[in-house]
Order: sequence, then structure tokens, then C-alpha cells
Amino acid sequence: MKKASILSRREFISIAGGAVVQIGLPGFFVKLTHAETQAAAVALRKDGRPRIPPGQTAVKALYNMGGAAGPGRVAKWRLKVAGELKRQTVFSYEDLMKLPQVDRVCDVHCVTGWTLLDAHWRGIRLTSIMKAVGVTKSAGFVIFESPSGYTSNIPMAEARKENVILAHTFMGDPLPEENGAPLRAIVPDRYFYKSAKWIEGIKLSAQNELGYWEKGGYSNSADPWQEERYK
Repeated sequence: MKKASILSRREFISIAGGAVVQIGLPGFFVKLTHAETQAAAVALRKDGRPRIPPGQTAVKALYNMGGAAGPGRVAKWRLKVAGELKRQTVFSYEDLMKLPQVDRVCDVHCVTGWTLLDAHWRGIRLTSIMKAVGVTKSAGFVIFESPSGYTSNIPMAEARKENVILAHTFMGDPLPEENGAPLRAIVPDRYFYKSAKWIEGIKLSAQNELGYWEKGGYSNSADPWQEERYK
């Protein structure tokens, strides 16, 4: 994977009066209408925080931010769960479909400056995976593992939230390959680089292990409402 240069907020350039926005990456993203933006800007989450965090622009689609794609197909795909747990386990796609399935509607926030509101996902709660393998008390962090050595990390307190899932469906359709099929993490309360695509492994670790972007200078905590974009 080619590592992108760190983007400053000054590179999040809106085109005045238009329907598109340039946010420091190639191409243009379709924005919400003015009325939609105004309504979202004043809306609050259940925890009292604004739906659109500081420095974000609401857009109408989920964008492919690159990365090294996995196989896409499920026939030979496997999910290896290892580390600080009682049962080292390898799940097939069919195995995961036998676990309780949940639907979640959430907003996702990319560190590059776009926010997608009301994204519909279906998948398996991460806690269901952890329950199946028997996480030990020494496990303090979850490390998502994807092709070409890509990883992302979250603390156990984040991993246990009810809105953190492994998604296989987006907006009622199978997850597109460019967006992480067959399975991707969804960690809504952190910048979207924590939501690793094309997951092939989950490591339960006693130690915090910085992920791909965190090693490159991005924030380890990645809280959108604190604008924790970079170290």
C-alpha cells in the first residue's frame, strides 16, 4: 500500500456554492444540499455530541479510500482469531453467518474530512466473536489484520461497544469489494481508518500495537469530536 502524506485541515477546501467538495484527495465528493447540511449541523447524538464533528463535511456516498484488497469472494476466505484468548479459532464465512446478526445505522467520519450520515450496515458484533473465542482478562486491545500487512488497533473498551461490528452488508446489499468485502470492521466513534477493510485476522493483545496509519503519524486515539487526526 502506498502511504499517503498527512493532510492538514487547510487542505480541506470547499467549493463555494457548488454541489461538490475537494477534501485533499484526488477527485470531488458530492455534498449534502444546504438544507440537509443545516439540519445535520444542529442535530445531536444521544450522547449530546454533534452528529457532524468539527472540520467535517457531510457527503452522500461511501468513498473508496484505497488499500490492498482481499479476495472478495467467500469460498476460501477465513478469519483467524488469535492472541489473548482461550480458543485460537479460524472462522469460515459460513461460521460467522451462524452467529447472531445485527443491523446498525451509524455515521462514519473519515480523517480526510468527509462524514457519511445514516450508513446502514449488517454484520456480527465484535463482542459476539470475543464471546465465541473466550477472551482472557489480559487482553486490552483488538488488532484488526488485513492483506499486505495493514493493521488497525482499538482498545478493548471501544471494541465492546454495541455499535462496533464486523460488517458484510452495506445499505441492504453485499458489501462492495472496494469497500472491504467480504468483511470489514465498523468502529463508528473513531475516524474511519480504524475501521479496517478486508479483515483476515483479529488479534487480542495485552499490549497496544500501533496500526499502519498510526505508525505513519496519525492519531492513535482518533476521536473525531476532539479532531485527533494526527500525533
